[in-house]
Amino acid sequence: MTATPKFAPTWESLKQYEIPDWYIDGKFGIFIHWGVYAVPAFSNEWYPRNMYIQGSPEYEHHIKTYGPHTEFGYKDFIPLFRAEKFDPNAWADLFEEAGARFVVPVAEHHDGFAMYDCSTSRWTSVHMGPRRDIIGELAQAVRARGMVFGVSTHRAEHWWFMNGGRNFPSDVQDPAYADFYGPAVQHEDCDGTRQNTPALDSRPYPSAEFLEEWLARTVELVDKYQPQLVWFDWWIGHAVFPEYLKRFAAHYYNRGEEWGKGVAINYKYNAFAEGTAVLDIERGQLSDIRPQLWQNDTSVSKNSWSYVEPQDYKSAESLIQDLVDVVSKNGALLLNIGPRADGVIPEPEQEILREIGRWLAINGEAIYGTRPWRIFGEGPTEVQEGAFTDTRRAPFTPADFRFTTKGDALYAICLTWPGETATIRSLRAGSPLLEGRRIAAVELLGAEGTREWSVDTDGLHVALPAKRPCAHAYALKITLQ
Repeated sequence: MTATPKFAPTWESLKQYEIPDWYIDGKFGIFIHWGVYAVPAFSNEWYPRNMYIQGSPEYEHHIKTYGPHTEFGYKDFIPLFRAEKFDPNAWADLFEEAGARFVVPVAEHHDGFAMYDCSTSRWTSVHMGPRRDIIGELAQAVRARGMVFGVSTHRAEHWWFMNGGRNFPSDVQDPAYADFYGPAVQHEDCDGTRQNTPALDSRPYPSAEFLEEWLARTVELVDKYQPQLVWFDWWIGHAVFPEYLKRFAAHYYNRGEEWGKGVAINYKYNAFAEGTAVLDIERGQLSDIRPQLWQNDTSVSKNSWSYVEPQDYKSAESLIQDLVDVVSKNGALLLNIGPRADGVIPEPEQEILREIGRWLAINGEAIYGTRPWRIFGEGPTEVQEGAFTDTRRAPFTPADFRFTTKGDALYAICLTWPGETATIRSLRAGSPLLEGRRIAAVELLGAEGTREWSVDTDGLHVALPAKRPCAHAYALKITLQ
């Protein structure tokens, strides 16, 4: 007899779900936006939508550079997407050097081009463009290095993504390509810009045919590649999706049980019931500790998720500071890169990842396998809560600390160098946060020996060496008894 599956497609049953230890302990992963949109490399990864929006910069650029949309549409970029320098082992080596514990490439973006061997579509990287199973090759390389492999799928947004091409002569209207451009359904509440995309309750709703195809496609992706993380974008929050999400989650979680692997689903906003999956906040953070693990997905670039020219890069320092802040609040950071069309990760992005790796090589014990302390931190700099806030915070100061804990160690990470002395006010004499425990020793990760320290009513004062042990964010290991 076949055993009854643990999970049924109901929120009540799905609340049995437990977030796997690899995720809770891993803290840091790599996101990869790579696809046909890397060929035009203009504006951002929404080029395939915006090139069909009359009057947009992408529309004007497309006409000027490639000609009318009837003669050169988005599909015509596919033969130019050759990925001739794609080396999954080199990618995986870089991610390992960066200190990543999990890797999540985009399996299919809003444009509908699958980067894997999808049995129900000819528009895949296996049959066109690179003529390689990008997801399969990368999965093998990542797993060979002990990292967890996941995927993202943005298939839900494909329902309307190319709808601008219905408004003027374009290849979107050619029946020969209907299986690529998809429904491209018009929405009365959407003027076609990225800022005014179809609302989650907008009509017409996705058809039952589209939804069943979405489910079958997503299930096949799981069954074929066994990812341990499936990341969804926001449009699964549409009112028509819950029954399909429950069916998918039950199937996926039961498959995880069969594989003997801990698996996870990422969702945004309120798409899943609390306790049934892992909340993801796009380009944003939280202002306090969340009891359940959550995730911040953000990018090394401020202006795009995919490769474009030019890029407006963040600094490695700011990304390390964000990693520390996220982890102190019981979160994980999924950091995105955007390879070029030929498969080469741009050199500035490689260097950012290596810089993070150098930092983690020294300070990783204050990140990996840690848990939040009684408070996330202290200091004057406020981190704004919510999505799309990643570039709004003020620079951190030497008075900004973040806390993590593991065993008898409390880690106090100063987000910028404080000079000769670090003062942690939350650890003042008699602080109730210590719950009667006392400080036995203080170390600075990356520096030899223990530090001199003292405690008074102003805080814990730690003498720091003249030479900094690393270039960014400095972790004090405080042993408590």
